[in-house]
Amino acid sequence: MIVTLIIICEVGFWVLLAAGLALRYWAKMPRASVAVLLCEPLLEVLLLVVTAIDLKNGAEPDWKHGLAAVYIGYSVALGHYTIKWVDVRVAHRFAGGPAPTTPKYGAARAVHEWKLAARWVLAALIAMALLQGAAWYVGGDGETASLRMWQQRMLWLIGINVAIAATYTLFPKKAPAAAAGKEREDTPSRL
Repeated sequence: MIVTLIIICEVGFWVLLAAGLALRYWAKMPRASVAVLLCEPLLEVLLLVVTAIDLKNGAEPDWKHGLAAVYIGYSVALGHYTIKWVDVRVAHRFAGGPAPTTPKYGAARAVHEWKLAARWVLAALIAMALLQGAAWYVGGDGETASLRMWQQRMLWLIGINVAIAATYTLFPKKAPAAAAGKEREDTPSRL
């Protein structure tokens, strides 16, 4: 049942996102759009409540409960970012909005990657906390190996994201020479 609910929540996330953006850009109903997009967190609350009830009713914690915790962590830490990311692209493509701006080079790209890594670290920490809560709830008598396995995966997720951000800091990508030359031409001389 938990896996089905996770799938329903994931599909529901994208359906609500599409409906909210359609109301905003095609139906020109921004208030209705906001109302629909504000329903997104209700999916996570529903999943959390059902997962807790499932454990309360004596279900052995397994990979499904761990996956639910990871999904909730992602939604809390990266849900708003994902909505904004999609919104900018839909606005640009269908509503004449400005082009998305993601830094591609140098320190600006490194800062962007560290911010993204921080979001992933937060998602992993939230998932780990929920998993720890579930392990404590089950107690020493229950089987918690699958929950511990998910916690280890979250540590890997943190390590991978920090490593990616660090590479952008230690080895920043340089702008192509043609773009750098164009920037120099656009800069007025001081003579």
